[in-house]
Amino acid sequence: MYHQNTATMKTLFITLLMTTSLIVNAQQMETKINIQETISKLFVNSDNRIWDEVEAQFAPKVMMDYSSMTGNAAAEVSPKDITTSWKSVLPGFTYTHHQIGNFITEVNGNKAHSFCYGTATHFLEDENGNIWTVVGSYDFDLEKIDGSWKITAMTFNYKYQNGNSKLIERAIENAKNN
Repeated sequence: MYHQNTATMKTLFITLLMTTSLIVNAQQMETKINIQETISKLFVNSDNRIWDEVEAQFAPKVMMDYSSMTGNAAAEVSPKDITTSWKSVLPGFTYTHHQIGNFITEVNGNKAHSFCYGTATHFLEDENGNIWTVVGSYDFDLEKIDGSWKITAMTFNYKYQNGNSKLIERAIENAKNN
């Protein structure tokens, strides 16, 4: 009887450990999916020009760094500063399409870091070419604030661009006139 109870207890203990492990892994996966969804919403809403939803993905202050492409130093900005800047160019294109993927996300409590590849395609009819594409990767830092993941830092790591890079000048003019 003792061996039977011991074997039953061991089986129950192993089952409990496996169930706990599955629950923890499922929670970690759900957290990573929520983080990736925050980043995806940022780009989808930028392409759709839903600026209040773009702003909603950010913390009140964000360290923004596009220095690898622009040469401008990183700066701490507000979500409104970000959309004001993006509104001065993105609506000037007929279409923009941001594609992200290959996420690598690490979570440490209520903070996280997520890396992903990114390609931004910009379309505007022009005799010298309708497409301007920028390729790179992103590093995001996020924090869970009031139950939601918010971006606290965004770094673009420029790799290359292709197509008609003069389209951005036309897009800025178009955005001013709209």
